[in-house]
Amino acid sequence: MDAAKEEFLRVFGRDYGYSGAPKTIDEIRATEFKRLEGVAYLDHAAATLYSELQMEAILKDLTANIYGNPHSQSDSSFATSDIVRNARQQVLDYFKASPKDYKCIFTSGATAALKLVGEAFPWSHQSSFVYTMENHNSVIGIREYALEQGAQAYAVDIEDTERDAFTGNIVSVQVTKHQMLRRNEAKFLAKNHTGSAYNLFAFPSECNFSGLKFSLELVKTVKEDSIRYSDGSPSSNGHWKVLIDAAKGCATEPPDLSKYPADFVVFSFYKLFGYPTGLGALIVHTDAAKLLKKTYFSGGTVAASIADIDFVKQREGIEELFEDGTIPFLSIASLCHGFKILNSLTIPAISRHTSSLATYLRNVLAALRHENGTRVCTLYGSCSSKTLCNKMGPLVSFNLRRPDGSWVGHREVEKLASLYSIQLRTGCFCNPGACAKYLDLSHLDLVTNIEAGHICWDDNDIINGKPSGAVRVSLGYMSTYEDVKKFIDFVTSSFVSTPTHSRDLQFCGRSIPFTDTGFESRYSAFGVDLKSITVYPIKSCAGFSTDRWPLSSRGLLYDREWLLQSLTGETLTQKKVPEMCLIHTYIDLSQGILFINSPRCKEGLQIILNSNSSNGKREEISLRGQIYQVQGYDKEVDTWFSAAIGRPCTLLRHLSSSHCVSLDERDSVGTCRESRTCLNFSNEAQFLLISEESVSDLNNRLNSTDVGKDVRRTSVQVNPMRFRPNLVISGGRPYAEDEWINIKIGNKFFRSLGGCNRCQMINFSTDAEQVLKTNEPLATLASYRRVKGKILFGILLRYECEAEEGNSNNSWLRVGESITPDSKQLRDTHRIHTDMAACQVGKSSR
Repeated sequence: MDAAKEEFLRVFGRDYGYSGAPKTIDEIRATEFKRLEGVAYLDHAAATLYSELQMEAILKDLTANIYGNPHSQSDSSFATSDIVRNARQQVLDYFKASPKDYKCIFTSGATAALKLVGEAFPWSHQSSFVYTMENHNSVIGIREYALEQGAQAYAVDIEDTERDAFTGNIVSVQVTKHQMLRRNEAKFLAKNHTGSAYNLFAFPSECNFSGLKFSLELVKTVKEDSIRYSDGSPSSNGHWKVLIDAAKGCATEPPDLSKYPADFVVFSFYKLFGYPTGLGALIVHTDAAKLLKKTYFSGGTVAASIADIDFVKQREGIEELFEDGTIPFLSIASLCHGFKILNSLTIPAISRHTSSLATYLRNVLAALRHENGTRVCTLYGSCSSKTLCNKMGPLVSFNLRRPDGSWVGHREVEKLASLYSIQLRTGCFCNPGACAKYLDLSHLDLVTNIEAGHICWDDNDIINGKPSGAVRVSLGYMSTYEDVKKFIDFVTSSFVSTPTHSRDLQFCGRSIPFTDTGFESRYSAFGVDLKSITVYPIKSCAGFSTDRWPLSSRGLLYDREWLLQSLTGETLTQKKVPEMCLIHTYIDLSQGILFINSPRCKEGLQIILNSNSSNGKREEISLRGQIYQVQGYDKEVDTWFSAAIGRPCTLLRHLSSSHCVSLDERDSVGTCRESRTCLNFSNEAQFLLISEESVSDLNNRLNSTDVGKDVRRTSVQVNPMRFRPNLVISGGRPYAEDEWINIKIGNKFFRSLGGCNRCQMINFSTDAEQVLKTNEPLATLASYRRVKGKILFGILLRYECEAEEGNSNNSWLRVGESITPDSKQLRDTHRIHTDMAACQVGKSSR
């Protein structure tokens, strides 16, 4: 045992590891989560993991018993009804809810339970829907139902509490009211409202953004109308009902309804024990259930109905009334096996175990410093006894900073973590109020971000110098010290600048220090030439190499002129369909034919380049914000590609490319200069250039010894084609291309557009017609080629056809052509030597 773990156990040993349970945490991981070997799964707030023994028990149960539809009257149906009845009781027991006071309504998840409350709640124009800023979108969405019925809705921040000096009980809670929302007010003011108004207050038991736990004393405070507004505005009239979103908090501290009698509690079972998904519950107080207004009726919810007249008699049971159709009874039958796992460990022990890991992680991250003394980590969420939020759940939310104070993008952290087999989540976690609050995003910031194109789950993680989301690490009952330590080591090695590692961490623009001795002499001989040319006719499919190839205004002729699209309109790439790399292509210019082959298809496919072999249907598609005119092919072609990749798809061709170039009998190409900045279906640029010397250096690193661990990193070797380059060059020093501004290949000019940001596609390789994926070479590149969130390798080029020397109608690239680079360093070196030469001339003349 290393010293770090010994220290951890010295501080947290009483809470960590389930010492009094049937199995310790190490035994649980070894016997029930063997699939986690080498993986740190730290996304339990999104979905915790099911135990392998749990699934074995479920399979044994379902294969040994017959469970019929509970709406039937057979023996198997009665068996199902018993199972469902027992499952409801287990749920109520978990929340310490009396079956006399509460009912368990099964839903498809917590969101469906919230939607049910929103639809059926007795809203009126006198009602209020009040919710804390820290709430999931699924809770905030209830306001649409409230506003449509003329009710008002607003968010609040809990600021302070007043307690009785003798009893310690809460007397009142002070909150800050955000903007009040109202819709259709005039429509409902004219209507006479009879009876009392009902208001709904919603809060989470634990914030899924920060991990902050809300005190359940809020239930009593709200019901007693003890909320006080900081602006002095009066409280809403009527009766208050309270909803607790327990989706995040219920796995480690389910609300105790015997002490805190909320009216509604929602949660999902996969948050508790991983399986089943698509099943949740609404726990509703019987008094609150009587207020809910159900409009729709369905099979299972009615006692009787007549088809051709307006007559229906609904069932009286609360569960039966709100569970439309046949409930997912096989999923419900599996619940007892999940609860068995939790009960064997006990919820208090799970809470202590996960809390010990979260506290340890929080402490370590807070203490991290760069070599210049600046903090590495900004943590979100803090406890305060005054605000009824005085505990932290097993969740750590944060962002990282560089030594200069700039933010590290959360997507950068997530992408790098995946290379280390660390699974976590980044973004706003569907909690816009908490996200804006903790990241200090104003309404103007949010609107500006949206107008700039930012949406949930995109890669825009830093906008105008501010983070648009955060990194979240969340723990589950099977999480271990080793999981947390792996994450800490990852953050330390990848993001903490130290005197010995600051250069490798790539906080500067230059990748690797190389001596410039002899630099001018090496390039004066122009020892760099074009080694290979590769064309990729179909986006994300395999290409072919050639000794020479014509250029067009869009790059290499026919390069990425075709793409595959799913039937839903999604552009298919190797990121989602790795099998696309098994589709091989070749173009014979003399025959004017594109040849296509796949190991999954017995016969190859031929497409005539200049013939209208398509189905004649033209359409427009959007790709990366650009509109393309495309043309499809007949059913035979689409069927061939569907078989090749194992899913339905269509082949589309970009029409404009073939219209912008024409190949004549003299092997000359005429270009459409007006569209010289256009692309086919390439992601960023017309060309990707890779250096053999840079690849050689990468291979040396892939086989080098990890100094910190004294072990060989990997035995992986990659060739330049792993990076899907159009051009491979030979000669010069590694990474010299990083500094090139322009280059000339033969008599053709190209402009560098900067480095190519690499993704996990370069981790795909093929072996015996099988697609394999590893963490390399991207993980090694990330250790030394990372600049401001990008892992750069190779450079992107644009063909400057108007600057071409000589005959512009002979635009071909040829293997072996010399390459003349133009870089800032070369210019500076040339200027220095020119000045030195002038100085020598001056001396001799004197």
